[in-house]
Amino acid sequence: MTTALQNEVMGDTIDSVVSVAQALGLFAKVNGHEPKAAPGTRMTCAVWVQSLYPAPAQSGLSATTGRLVLNVRIYQNFRSEPEDSIDPDVTRAASLLMGVYLSDLDLDTPGVWTIDPHGMAGIQAGIEAGYLEQDGAMFRTLTLTLPLLIADLWPQTN
Repeated sequence: MTTALQNEVMGDTIDSVVSVAQALGLFAKVNGHEPKAAPGTRMTCAVWVQSLYPAPAQSGLSATTGRLVLNVRIYQNFRSEPEDSIDPDVTRAASLLMGVYLSDLDLDTPGVWTIDPHGMAGIQAGIEAGYLEQDGAMFRTLTLTLPLLIADLWPQTN
């Protein structure tokens, strides 16, 4: 894969993950980057790269498959009302979003071999809950770990 094609695959992959989140219509905003400022008061979503490593077991002799791990984080202001709906709302959104990703394992994106739901390349898909303070505001967060295998990302030559 040429450098230009690698750049295109990376950009297209992130764009596809963002587009899926936008298409659900659940979020006030979906960013293709980790936010530098606190999200607004309505539920928002952000997508960014967590890691990129070779996937040895999925690679061949002529090219190395890459394992691209994306974080997809859902934010809801901790002060939202009613308080009892915060966790159910973000959990429903996270579960729905994960379900949509896992229903189309290659995201209809050239170069993406598959989302790796069960961790055959070392990291499985999942959702982790937490809290995040940013710019003096507290947010309830659910972060989806989305491991993708990018076939033949790095050519190997002698």
